[in-house]
Amino acid sequence: MKNLYYRLKSFLPQWWRSIDPELMWALFGLIICGVFLAFTASPSIAEQRNQPPMALLEKQLIILVPSLFMMMGLSMLSPRHIRRVCFLAFVFFLILMMLTPFIGNHVKGGTRWINIGITIQPSEFMKPAFAVLCAWIFASGKLIKNFYGKTIATGIFITLFILLWAQPDYGMSFVIGCIWGVQLFLTGLPLWAVFGTVAIGIGCGVLGYLIFPHVQNRLMPFLDPTVGDHFQINTSIKAFNNGGWFGLGPGEGIFKNVLPDAHTDFIFAVAAEEFGFILSGFIVFLFAFIVIRGFLIAQREKNLFNMLAVTGLLTSFGVQALINMSSTLGIIPTKGMTLPFISCGGSSLLSLAFTFGIILSLTRQHSSQGVLE
Repeated sequence: MKNLYYRLKSFLPQWWRSIDPELMWALFGLIICGVFLAFTASPSIAEQRNQPPMALLEKQLIILVPSLFMMMGLSMLSPRHIRRVCFLAFVFFLILMMLTPFIGNHVKGGTRWINIGITIQPSEFMKPAFAVLCAWIFASGKLIKNFYGKTIATGIFITLFILLWAQPDYGMSFVIGCIWGVQLFLTGLPLWAVFGTVAIGIGCGVLGYLIFPHVQNRLMPFLDPTVGDHFQINTSIKAFNNGGWFGLGPGEGIFKNVLPDAHTDFIFAVAAEEFGFILSGFIVFLFAFIVIRGFLIAQREKNLFNMLAVTGLLTSFGVQALINMSSTLGIIPTKGMTLPFISCGGSSLLSLAFTFGIILSLTRQHSSQGVLE
């Protein structure tokens, strides 16, 4: 233990110089925005739940501390250790996803949460584990003769797709599909296969609409304004309009008091009303900067596994943010998906720390060496 302490002490300055500072500062910017919005949203949410005024903020900070430690710890690992950690995580959360439809908690039309001492959403943690495992398999398929990487990765994707539809969680199915599709495309795919994959995806969407009433209930109000309940999206749009350019000020928003899931799925509307277009635009800029900066770093990566893993993880991050913000603005049907690092939520924050710990590890200069190598 003492030897490990001295190794860590000598490694920290080297580690800080090896990570991408722009990516790190943008990430911290998102985290700070999330904490600040939890602070402004906490009193109204606490009042609805008959809790102390800062209960939501305290919970978020309690989860944030171990999340940051986990992110820092993972960022110090070598790619070899990252692969091992993600393989174990994949197996563990795959088992939980299999159990969730039978013993999970049924909330808002889906069974996506399971209690294992603490209540978590296994699919949130499956995203980064799946991205890394698929990258490993795809890269092995390119480098090892007679290893059918694309077939194995596709089989894993189909398994997860079925498990997610059993919950059901179509938004997460889409995100997982984007990870797999982007990585498959980067490993090389004939043009006919690209169009075939897109056609299959569209077909699954149509099939989901025809089979599952839950999908119809989401889509029909979006297509026809005279059908269904539009309270959430109408209230969200009013919050954006009420905020204007500079917002009403911290804690001064009124629509968060009546908007369901104001601290999670619709936190972007709270930000727009209280801080206006300026802060909302800044949050969008941070998301775009992190994704583009990460893609540029991955593009320069010579190691195929590192490139595929980082690209898959950033795809998951970017798609999730895009879905949340688009549904909040009424551009797409409403979908219960958190805004990364901004929305309040334990599973989301821990899984994002897991994701960015891996990204920081694989984008480090000379990332073949880790402090725990």
